[in-house]
Amino acid sequence: MPDDFRRFSPDPGRPPRPPRGGGVPPRPRSPFADEDDDRRRAPSGFRPAPRGPRPPARLASSAPAPPGSDAWPTPWVQMKYYTNAPAVFPRFIGSWSPGARAGDLVHVFDKEGRPFGSGFFNPPARIPLRLLRHGPEPASEEALEEALDRAVALRRGLLRLDETGDAWRAVHSDADGLGGLVVDKFADVLSVEVTNLGVWKRLGRWLPRLHAALGTRRTVVQVDDEVAGYEGIDRRETPVVEPAHHVRITEYGVRYGVDFADGHKTGFFCDQRENRRQFSRWTEGRTVLDLCCYTGGFSLSAKVAGRAAEVTGVDLDEKAIAQARANANLNQARIRWVHADAFDYARQMLANQAQFGAVVLDPPKFVNSRDDQDLARRKYNDLNALGVCLVERGGLFVTCSCSGLLSVEDFEQLVIGAAHRHGRRLQILDRTGAGPDHPVLSNCPETRYLKVLWAIVR
Repeated sequence: MPDDFRRFSPDPGRPPRPPRGGGVPPRPRSPFADEDDDRRRAPSGFRPAPRGPRPPARLASSAPAPPGSDAWPTPWVQMKYYTNAPAVFPRFIGSWSPGARAGDLVHVFDKEGRPFGSGFFNPPARIPLRLLRHGPEPASEEALEEALDRAVALRRGLLRLDETGDAWRAVHSDADGLGGLVVDKFADVLSVEVTNLGVWKRLGRWLPRLHAALGTRRTVVQVDDEVAGYEGIDRRETPVVEPAHHVRITEYGVRYGVDFADGHKTGFFCDQRENRRQFSRWTEGRTVLDLCCYTGGFSLSAKVAGRAAEVTGVDLDEKAIAQARANANLNQARIRWVHADAFDYARQMLANQAQFGAVVLDPPKFVNSRDDQDLARRKYNDLNALGVCLVERGGLFVTCSCSGLLSVEDFEQLVIGAAHRHGRRLQILDRTGAGPDHPVLSNCPETRYLKVLWAIVR
């Protein structure tokens, strides 16, 4: 193995790796971290340096009510500054009506007193105002229920996702006008993630409506501990009537088991559905290495649908590898599963002078806040340098990033730079992202979190 590859490793001064199957300690996240990416899980081969939590800003007491506000519909909130983003932080808020309570749907006015939109209000939260819609239309509970209906109609109508299988995203938070609500449909199960109090207070009405529209009956609801704390969510009040623990799903003819107790986020990464299908079309007869394979999505697509010659899947998460083995058994597929650190395994393969016809990298999110940028770039650079050097000349290289705070352009330059420094050139075939059931909101670029680069290594 060349000496320069010995630097491709996690920081020497990092804290010891937790026991197998363990995660990393909680840390500050992007305000959209809980709903605009599907993969907040223990990184394979990456442990951030410890640092103390940064206390979030809190909304101070309301400013005096502006003249003429007694004629405004209540409850209301007035903006101090203009923002087009759905997440409105404390410094942007001026005053609010005395009767406005945490979790209320409020009418929002701009600093001139003109109707601006509507959203969920929660003064103690890190994001005290979550704008759901802009414009003069009055806020109403009926409008929110109509947004639920539109989200389902988009998937089942225009996108025709029922034809791809029985696992897809039904509601994608801000991009569907329902900030703080993520819903994935897995066969007869709705896997729901909630990140604000306004959504939590309405689940009792919304879940029956969603079940009726989607033909589902069981429910899993997840709320992050930190989110529950600053949003004031009491998880003992969950409206779930029939809970689910596991389910079997089908995606383009490949079967998977989803374990809600041990899985990450909503249980399965629906955002890579179309990329898994494309990967299967380009791997026939190839030897495939799937680094950070989680429960085997790319591996199984390559072997079952793509008829790859040999497939190896690698992940540090012991429970994920166990589920990947179970998924292979469901499909009667022979795949080599390796429980190992992705960095360590890739270095060992280089030392063994191993080469693969196709390598796919789908690591967890490395950029959790703007403070992580430098360290995360080094990790992406290191992993991609290792990965591209394991691809035989003329082989397929597929690399992903699910860090919303890393732009498409920056990610591509990182990958290209890593390849060029090791004497490889990339013949770029495609640039993709999440499937259309994960739409991107034009005024919230962070929702374009998943980036996938497809290339032939020359």
